[in-house]
This record gives sequence, C-alpha cells and structure tokens, in this order.
Amino acid sequence: MATMENTGYCSESFTSLQSAASDEDMVEIAGATLDFSSTDDVPPLDRHMDEKSFTTSKTALIVRIMMDLLDEPVPGVGTYEDFNTIDWVREKSKDRDRHREIASQSKESTWAFIMSIHDAFSGWLLMLLVGLKAGALAGWIDIAAHWMTDLKEGVCLSGFWFNHEHCCWNSKETTFQERDKCPNWKSWAELLIGYNNGPLAYIMNYLMYVCWALFFSFLAVSLVRSFAPYACGSGIPEIKTILSGFIIRGYLGKWTLMIKTITLVLAVSSGLSLGKEGPLVHVACCCGNILCHLFTKYRKNEAKRREVLSAAAAVGVSVAFGAPIGGVLFSLEEVSYYFPLKTLWRSFFAALVAAFTLRSINPFGNSRLVLFYVEFHSPWHLVELVPFVLLGIFGGIWGAFFIRANIAWCRRRKTTRLGQYPVLEVLVVTAITAVLAFPNSYTRMSTSELISELFNDCGLLDSSQLCNYSNVSDIKLSGNTLPDRPASHDVYMAMWQLALALIFKMLITVVTFGMKIPSGLFIPSMAVGAIAGRLLGVGMEQLAYYHHDWVIFKGWCSPGADCITPGLYAMVGAAACLGGVTRMTVSLVVIMFELTGGLEYIVPLMAATMTSKWVADALGREGIYEAHIRLNGYPFLEPKEEFSHKTLAMDVMRPRRSDPPVSIITQDGMSVEEVEALIADTSYSGFPVVVSQESQRLVGFVLRRDLVVSIENARQRQEGVVSTSRIFFTEYTPPQPPNCPPPLKLRGIMDLSPFTVTDHTPMDIVVDIFRKLGLRQCLVTHNGRLLGIITKKDILKHMAQIANRDPDSILFN
Repeated sequence: MATMENTGYCSESFTSLQSAASDEDMVEIAGATLDFSSTDDVPPLDRHMDEKSFTTSKTALIVRIMMDLLDEPVPGVGTYEDFNTIDWVREKSKDRDRHREIASQSKESTWAFIMSIHDAFSGWLLMLLVGLKAGALAGWIDIAAHWMTDLKEGVCLSGFWFNHEHCCWNSKETTFQERDKCPNWKSWAELLIGYNNGPLAYIMNYLMYVCWALFFSFLAVSLVRSFAPYACGSGIPEIKTILSGFIIRGYLGKWTLMIKTITLVLAVSSGLSLGKEGPLVHVACCCGNILCHLFTKYRKNEAKRREVLSAAAAVGVSVAFGAPIGGVLFSLEEVSYYFPLKTLWRSFFAALVAAFTLRSINPFGNSRLVLFYVEFHSPWHLVELVPFVLLGIFGGIWGAFFIRANIAWCRRRKTTRLGQYPVLEVLVVTAITAVLAFPNSYTRMSTSELISELFNDCGLLDSSQLCNYSNVSDIKLSGNTLPDRPASHDVYMAMWQLALALIFKMLITVVTFGMKIPSGLFIPSMAVGAIAGRLLGVGMEQLAYYHHDWVIFKGWCSPGADCITPGLYAMVGAAACLGGVTRMTVSLVVIMFELTGGLEYIVPLMAATMTSKWVADALGREGIYEAHIRLNGYPFLEPKEEFSHKTLAMDVMRPRRSDPPVSIITQDGMSVEEVEALIADTSYSGFPVVVSQESQRLVGFVLRRDLVVSIENARQRQEGVVSTSRIFFTEYTPPQPPNCPPPLKLRGIMDLSPFTVTDHTPMDIVVDIFRKLGLRQCLVTHNGRLLGIITKKDILKHMAQIANRDPDSILFN
C-alpha cells in the first residue's frame, strides 16, 4: 500500500484552543488551563465498594466531557505533511461548510454581515496586493538587470547607478551616427588604460567582460546554494506540480522569494543564455503564497490557496511580457490544474494590476512593458505562409532536439559527479559563454536586446548593421517604411554573425537550463527562433528584390515596394521555437500579439505555432516542463496524456495477490494500544475503517497523521485515556463496564465518504477520476467488501511501467 497521500479534516479540539497556531502552542495553552498531572497508563483499580456509584457517574461525566470537547477541530488534524498531496474534494468541502456558516451567521447581526462582506471581498483584495507586489518586484528586476548588464562593458561617470542608455540620454555631445557614445559613459579600457582603440583596449574590455560575468554568476550560485536551494531553475515544473496539489514546503517561502529575486538579476546580468520570464512566474507565486497568510480563508485551505497561485502564475507572465491576457491564458493552458471561472476573473484582475504597476515604474524608459515591443506597418501576403510554416517546422525540430538534449544532460548531472559541483559547473559554463560571446556583437548584448534588434522593422532612423542596406536612387518613402533594397556588405556580415550566434545559442542553452541558478527558457528559445526567422526574412527580402517578376511575387510585389518585413519573420520564428519547446499554443499566440499590437499577424503566428506543435509532438510527446517533472519524479498526472490500455482497477490496486492483506482498522473493536502498534508497524498514510475483521464492509477512511495527533491530544487533555481505552468510529458509543477506562471517540476524523470503485472498473476511467477530482487515493470494493486501495503514485507507476519506464522513478527527487 506504499505511502498513501490523504489528509482528512477533523472536527476535534478544545474550545479554549481554537486560536492555537501549532501543536506546540496547543500544548502550552492547555498546560495553563487543564491538569495533566495524571499520566499513568494503568487506570486505578483499588477502588472501594462504596465509591462504585461515584465511579460510574465520574466515568459518565468523563465521556460527556470528551464528546463535548471533541466537537472542535484539533490543531494539526487536517493539515498536510511535506511531500504529500492535498485532498481536493475534502478541501472544497471544508470551504463550502465555512461559506455556509458565514452566510447563516450574516443574518444574525450587523457585525456578522460586515464580516461576510469582508470575506467575500478578501479574494479581490488579495489579488490587488499580489499584482502590486509582483509588478513592483518585476520593475526592480528589470532596472537592476539592465544596469548590471551594462556594467560589464563600462560605467557612467555622472552616476554609477545609470545604465548606458540613461547615462547618454541627456548628453548634448552625442551624434546621430554614434548615438551610443557619450563623454559620460566610459568603457573599462578607457578607465584603466586611458583609451578605447587598439588591441590592448580590446583585450582589456574582453577581460573585464569575462570577470564581471564570472563574478555575477558566482554570487548567484553561492547565494542559491547557501540560503535557498529551491531558488534555482525555472520553477514552472514545480509550480505545475504544486498547483496539482503537491506540497513542497519552503518552495514558495520568504527566503526563496528574496534569494530568487536577487540571484535572478545576477544570473541574467552574467550573460548566460537564460531569461527571467520563467522565474518571474515563480517570484509571483511566492508573492501570492506569502500574502495568503494575511487571510484566514486562504491560509487554512490548500485548495483556495492554489486558486491564488494560479492567478499569481498569470501575474508572472503579465509582468514578464507585458501581456495580461496572455498571462491568464498561460495559467489556464500550461500550469493550472484546477481553474474555476472565479479564478479566471481574479487572474485577469491581478494581471491587469501587475501590468499597470509595471507600466507606472516604466523600467525600460520607452513607455512599454517590455524591451522588445515592436509595431509593423506592412501587411503580409498569402504566399508568405509557406516560409512561416517552414519556420514552424524548424521550431518543432529544434524544440524536440532541445528537450532530448537538455534532459539527457540534466540526467547526467543527477547521476554523475557533475552534480556534486554546482558552483564549478556554473563558473565553467559562464566562462565558456563569456569567452565565446564577446567577439560577436549579437551574442555580447543581452538576449532581450538581441530579440529587440531582430524584431525591429528597419526605418529611416535606424543605424543598426542589420538595417544598413545599399542606397538606391529615386527611393520612394511611405511614412516610416522603406522599400526593399539590395543588401550591403554590412548586412551580409550581420547575417554571418547571426548564423554563428544561432549555433552558439542552440548549443549553450542546452547545458545552461537546469543549472543551480534561476534560469528561464522563454527568452533563449525566442532568441533562437528570432535569429532563424531574421535570416529567412532577409533571404526572402532579397529574393523578392532581385526576382520580383517570378510567379510567386507577381501581382503583390512590384519594384520599389516594401514587400517583405524581415522583423515579422523573426517574430514568427520566435513563436515557433518557443512553441516547440513548451508546446504552448493559444496563450503563446496571444502573448506574441500583445507584444506587437498587430491583429493582422495572428494568422502567421497561428500557422507557425500549430505547425511547430505538430512537428514537435511527432518527435516527442512531452514539453520541456513535463519532461523535467518526469525527470524529477514529481507525482503529477499530466492532463494531456491519454491512457489507452485495457487494464482494470484490480490490476493496479494494492495489495497484490501475493501480498499480505490490507491493513485496516475496525470501527469499534480496537484499543489505543492496538492502533498505535498498527501505526508503528506500518508506514502507510491512511487506513480503511471496516465494520469488523470478518465482514470487511467499508465504513470510511482515516489518516495516519490525524490518528496520531488525535490520540496524543486525548492522552494530554482527557483524563483517564490509557492504552487499554477502546477507540470507536461509530456514531454512538455503547455502554462501557464500570471499571473500564473511558473510550475514545474518533468518528470526527474519519472520512465517511471515501471515493470507491469496483474491482472491474476500467483503469482509463479511474485515471480520469483522479485527474478531474484531484484524488489522492481510491478504495476498491467488491459487493461492498474492501479489496484494496489505489493511490496517485500507484497510477503513475502503472503508467510508467506501461510506457517501459522505471516505475520506481515516481518518487520525489
């Protein structure tokens, strides 16, 4: 029966202990109000005959007090241990009961009515706080990362806290041709040796670039390793697992939030091939989890808390891309396990607040929410769907290759000595990245700036090497757009540099993602696609210029017209590659649409994204996040995975035919000592309750944790409870002999409606039930008699076995 993951809610505790926050608090408070000096395990037997009536009345009084005191929940009962899964059905039931109680009390007094309004409004208030906090943190991360990235190349003399752009913003000595140069900004070569030209200056700038990169990455990995190991990686695989109901204590805590925010800036500034967009989802979920503790409704209910975390995931994407609607769809499509309509509205509100907060901070100084916001002015033609589909095919192949290569590398990291040296690994990868990136201007700049450069539609005011086309006489201007022109030597040089950058990014991202630092995948994947798209776009542009009389260009591409927009190809390629890696579809298209603000480009994006998904799915069914969930052995039932095998519940349930019978508790025939022995001899997380050993008729299900807490509680607070006390799960306690110790009634901690299936239920139905109801375990019966149990891990192991994978890999690693 392995480890069963269930928790029950119990209605047992003392009225005086309602406000106790933990088991320890409960004991201390109880010690101040109740007398627990009598701790003997043996009841007093030397009673006088003349005290018989007194003893009987005393026993009756104890039983009555016991029944009165156990009507309130015991602190610790109904909570979850680390690395267990919550019971969605029970948590939703608890919330319904709480809501009904508030609704009934609101009619009794004005104060209760006001409290009911506060309870209803608390969800919206929490969303407001999450949006404000996540937006403010994202703004700070953007500003700090931009400044520290520029710090690798130089420093501003008028204020070291200014990045390059802000330093030269008000300089009157900056020329149009050399807009990035100003007297206030000095490179490290100028500061150290006095000049910025020549081999020595180049070597000095090169060394300082590498040293700063190593320093930033060393700080990042050291902080993660020393203070918050959970702050590493993207965080989205773990967020998906947590939203499915799994408990990972500390993963969304204060330390993780603080360290991840700081190290994310350091990791991005080091120049490694990673992004901040995925980790921002983790940061936003940390904000949501921490703020949940301000409201009792969310603090005490794990299912309600996961509704907040779903909204927080939407907030993370909203501040990462400046795409509030795309963030909501991302949470719905990619990470959320349970997403009711109420969560949809609140996610939308929180994403809106976060985007407004980030826009108010204006971290990029362009009145936009992202660095690479673009607007295209030329329409696309139907013939261009062919190269767009080709980009989709490239994105799908790249996505499948990246997932396989990255998982193979991460598995090697886990199974070899490489995993024992995370600091050394990060420093080596950083050194290789910095040494290879510096000579190429397209890899030296930050990845967000690279994407911005590739998305850019060349206009009159652009002085980029990518836009340095040959001048043509009798040029006709149409607004800010320029007609197609022949590529110059500079453009061809830029193409070669981009081709080298493409190979470099494809290889280095494989080993970077998954290291022990915050590392997102969105931006590196988009960079790979944007480079490939820009290369194809320039090729199509030159083809249209030199061969405008071909059949494919006739009728829509005349000489002197702006036929092809290479920046659009870059955008489509970015969407295709990101879709191939993550398998996102609807949310990805909406995110890209919000980035560009162009409704007319939705069809090219849809064509490339769907092609990318189809090609990637043909080469491998899993996206990168699902692959990392399986690699780490998280107990996650993937909703997209189909179960098509003809097995029955009896084939998966435990105990197996050769195993000993299932461990059970009878409803009225066991003592405290026998139950404690059963708990000590087994490691199961719960036990079925039956009528008797002979009948095996199912009554309910009780959890190990609830049993331990309740028995310990009763020993401390209830006079006369000893090892020989009988435990009853029945509604009424039968009369006890006069000299017997008082019984222990634990019906309140028992789940009276455990989910059951028959032994001949097809497993595809059982898997569907587990997915849609969020069950932790299901009892298997035959004509009402208990046969066995199926847990979530049993299903995962069964599915792994069918897929020829190691079933023992379904463990938290």
